[in-house]
Amino acid sequence: MIEREDGPLLRPYTITRGRTRPTGPDFDLMTIIRTAPSAYSGVTGLAPEHWRILQLCRAPSSVADLASELGLSLNVVRILLSDLRDQGLITARPPATVAQLPEERLLREVIQGLQAL
Repeated sequence: MIEREDGPLLRPYTITRGRTRPTGPDFDLMTIIRTAPSAYSGVTGLAPEHWRILQLCRAPSSVADLASELGLSLNVVRILLSDLRDQGLITARPPATVAQLPEERLLREVIQGLQAL
């Protein structure tokens, strides 16, 4: 472990236990992560980084936001998220696609309705 001005620095391969790829489907930068209800029922044996992710994801967070908040690379965060997903401790929702967004016509009607108020 290397010491930095702001505390110890763990190498990424230490945090991921030597793994370089997440298990299962990859996490997009904008995938929304949330702590699953099962995470609150006596889970033990997690690394501090896993616990931090669970705390941060009590409110929905994107993968990019998590990496920024944790100060870890995206790949490391994706590996940690795959650990949590494999244990059923998080839920992952893909970002909205264009097909899921409301039509422009509907949005214009909503804006017009709000302006009429």
